[in-house]
Amino acid sequence: MIIKKSAQIILGIDPGIADTGFGIIKNQNNALTCLTYGSIKTSAKLKLDERLEMIHLQLNKLIQKYRPDLMAVEKLFFCNNAKTALIVGQARGVVMLAARMNKIASLEFTPYEVKQAVSTYGHASKDQVQKMVKQILRLKELPKPDDAADALAIAICAANCRPAGHI
Repeated sequence: MIIKKSAQIILGIDPGIADTGFGIIKNQNNALTCLTYGSIKTSAKLKLDERLEMIHLQLNKLIQKYRPDLMAVEKLFFCNNAKTALIVGQARGVVMLAARMNKIASLEFTPYEVKQAVSTYGHASKDQVQKMVKQILRLKELPKPDDAADALAIAICAANCRPAGHI
């Protein structure tokens, strides 16, 4: 007998080394509710390995508290700065490893896919995305900081773009 869960917890992540945005939503019968959002901040005064460890530890605390069923992560998209892309890629690797180590299924989306899913326009501005996130999740105010708003949008994208086999 297969028992389907009536609710799914989705953790959206906008990876970064200075700020890793997170947004956790609940999808219950296609009704989305925001559980929490914010940003894991690391100081530029710390060594890279210390910053990556902070992201890992804080992310694991969120995972232990909210027990997400799915993690959605933004894919890297950098045209100009290879050094920044490499560092952000390391933060993204820590995020993906946390999902794997906690046995959480993960999905990846490009910024275009996230904007398309949230605002129906793949080139929407950050402001447009924030307004749609606020409306979709029935928040009282625009989610801040930007990294957290992006993470919520990534979680919404995952809720609306589930591949076969996901709830």
